[in-house]
Amino acid sequence: NGPELISQRLESWAKAKSIGLLHIQPGKPAQNAYIERFNRTYREEDLDAYLFDDLQEVRYITEHWLEEYNTIRPHEALQGLPPRQFAIQHA
Repeated sequence: NGPELISQRLESWAKAKSIGLLHIQPGKPAQNAYIERFNRTYREEDLDAYLFDDLQEVRYITEHWLEEYNTIRPHEALQGLPPRQFAIQHA
C-alpha cells in the first residue's frame, strides 16, 4: 500500500507539471551523493543531537537549521560560500 501508491501519485503530479523523474540505479547511492550527504548532515547535526517532545519542536529546530545551512554555513562544493551567497554571485 505504501511506496507504490506514493510513487504513482508523485509520477502523476510530475507528469501534470511536465517534470521528468530520474531514478538512481538500485544499490547505487553514489548516484545521489548530494542528497545522501545532506541527509547525513541533517541527521547528525539535528535529529541525533536532540530529544524532541513533539513534531512542532522538530519543525522549529529544522527551520532554524535550514536557515543557517542555506545562508551562513559555507559549503565546500560551492567554493566555500553559503548557497544563497553563491546564487547571488552566479545569477
